[in-house]
This record gives sequence, structure tokens and C-alpha cells, in this order.
Amino acid sequence: MKKLYALVLFVFFNQIGMAQKTVTLQDCESQFLKKNLFLLASQYNIDASKATTMQARIWDNPNITAELNAYNPERNKYFDIGKDGQKVFGIEQLIYLGGKKRNEVKLAQTNEQLAELQFNDLLRTLKLQLRKSFYTVYYNTKNLETTDQQLVHIESLINSYSAQAQKGNIPLKDVVRLQSLYLNFKNERMEVVNDNIEEQANLKLLLNETETVVPVVTKEEFNKYLKTMSFDLKNLETEALANRPDFLAKQKEIDANALNVKWQKSLSVPDITVGATYDQRSGAFNNEANLTLGIPLPLWNKNKGNIKYAQTVLEQSKIEKQNFELQLQTEITSAWTKWDESRQNYSVIKPTVNSDFEAVYNGMLTNFQKRNVSLLEFTDFMESYNQAIIQVNELKKKVVLAGEELNSTINKDLF
Repeated sequence: MKKLYALVLFVFFNQIGMAQKTVTLQDCESQFLKKNLFLLASQYNIDASKATTMQARIWDNPNITAELNAYNPERNKYFDIGKDGQKVFGIEQLIYLGGKKRNEVKLAQTNEQLAELQFNDLLRTLKLQLRKSFYTVYYNTKNLETTDQQLVHIESLINSYSAQAQKGNIPLKDVVRLQSLYLNFKNERMEVVNDNIEEQANLKLLLNETETVVPVVTKEEFNKYLKTMSFDLKNLETEALANRPDFLAKQKEIDANALNVKWQKSLSVPDITVGATYDQRSGAFNNEANLTLGIPLPLWNKNKGNIKYAQTVLEQSKIEKQNFELQLQTEITSAWTKWDESRQNYSVIKPTVNSDFEAVYNGMLTNFQKRNVSLLEFTDFMESYNQAIIQVNELKKKVVLAGEELNSTINKDLF
């Protein structure tokens, strides 16, 4: 009974470990938007900026003061605050001058918009990473399927040849050659597996997923990356400048820095404090009501340092924007060239190449089994065939990844 129970547990946990989830790119992006922890955490920056804007609208609280008699020596009375005693009450309110509050609110609103743009740029970056990992896992998996198929055939041949070699029917060197081919395929497979482990981990992290993600890509989805487009740098640059949140953030930083200069200048304008007091007996008259006004004298602190600093930051942000525009031209040209070169490299392959490879492979395997082909010829062919299939998948992967980089550079789905 215990053995049966242990077996059931083993099968159960094995199924958990091997749990897989087949998804399309659309499925991945939908889950990514709902569950990605980086995006969820970044959204709090927007909420925090909104709270800062809300706080900037609020004026300082009024200040209330009270002065109560502690001891009246004339009447030898403590806390003489009755109708014949003495007490003073006052209230003061700080009134902002020079547009301080208006500039502070505008600056907070601009920072709020800047936080939204930074969130959108994070979304753009993570979306590219998601798509790259998705397609890399897909084409790596296709390569592993091809290699695994060859390994099954080679392993079967090794078993058969080993038995014949023990009987002295074939030379041992043939077995060694097959084993060498088998180990070579195993090593190549391990490199792909290691790459896939890393990309699979990226997918799980981006999707906040525990199951193994199995991507599905249709022929139509791949073919869209093969369409021909004319290179128009000016048009692409215009679209990128309109769509890229990191560039829009550069402009918004200039706006925020310009508002900060205004705000710092307004801070140099003295504020006025307006108030009212009631004095029961200590003033010129009994039950005296007074109006109070107060304003600091701007003799030493005119906020010159902060104004100069804000102006310097403003000029720096303008230079950074210009530099970004120059970098963007290079980035667009580079991304376009990579995609177009990858597309042309793949386009030289005949549409029937995969079926041709399969037909040649089946024919070669049949002829080898009939001993019409030598072992040396067959193993050479196996290596060439495996490399050819893998190279085709690699070309496809490069086309797709380069296309996604171009999409991300423009921040628009061109494909």
C-alpha cells in the first residue's frame, strides 16, 4: 500500500513539474498586461504623482494663537480671563504671491504626465523583451525537435551496429563513428537547451507564470515579417518622434524644467501673512479688534542659487533632447538595415525547401537501410541535414527578432 501511495505521489508531482501551457503571442501579451509585476509596480509611480498634484493644490492651514492671562498682580488672581480679565486671540493665513501656487500645481501636473510617459516606455521595453523571448523559445523548440528526431535514429543505429560489431559482422570503427555523431548532436542540443532555459525563465517572469510556456506561431504570423517596404528615414523618424514615449518624456522634462524655473523665480517673491486679533484689555481700547499684515523683507535670500540651478537643468535637458533625436536616426537606420538584411537572406530560400529536405532525408535513410549508401556518406548527410534545418529556423528567428526591434524602435506595429 505504501509503495502504491509513493507511486501516486511521484506521478502527481511529476505532472506538476511537467505542466505546460500552449499560448499564442496574443495570449501572452494579454496575460502580460494583467499580471506583469514590473508594470503593476510602476503604476504606483503614476498614483504617487497624482497624489503630489493633489497636495500641491492645497494651501497652508491658518494659524490660530491665544494669549491668556496667567496672573493678575492687581487683583492677586491667577488665570484672570473673565470679563474683567485679559485674553488675546489671533488668526493668520499665509497668502502666496508671485504665482507660487499656480506654478507649483502646473509643475506637479507635468511630473504626473512624465510618470505616465515613463510607464509607457517601460511597457514598450518589456513588450519587446516578451516578443523576443516568445519567438526565441518557439524557434529553439523547433530546432530541438529536429535534433531529437536525429538522435532517435542515431541511437537506434548505434544499438544495431553495436550488436553486429560484437558478432564481428561490421568493424568497430563504424560504431565509434556513430557514437561520435551522437555526442556531437548532444552537445549542439545542450547549447540550444541552455539558451531556451534562459528565455523560458524570461517568459515566466514577464508573464508571472509558473507553467512552462509553449509558444505557437502560424505560417501567416511569420510571413507578415517578409513584406517589402521602402526605406523612408524622414517618415519613420516622424512616426518615432510622435510615438516613442521616451522621446515624449524628453520634451516633457523640458516643460517640467521650464516650469521649475518659473516656480523658483516666484519663490523669490515675498508672501504676505494676513490675520486678525482680538485683545480684551491690553490694547489702546478695551475689546480691541485688529487687522494684522506681515511680509518678509527680501534682503539676503532671493533664491538666486535655486533659480540658477533650475536654469542650468533646463538647458541640459534641451541638449539631451537634441542628442536623443540624433541617436534616434541612427537607431532607426540600424534597425531597418538588420531587418531588411535578414529578410533578404531568408527570401533566397525556396518556399519548398523544408519539404525538399524531408524528401531527401527519407530517401537517404531508405537507401542507407538498403545498403546503397555507405555509413560515411550517411553520417555526413545527417550532419548536413541537421545543420540545414537548424539554419533555416535561425534565419526565420533573425527575421522575426529584427522585425520586432524595428517595431519597438518606431513604437508601432509595422508588421
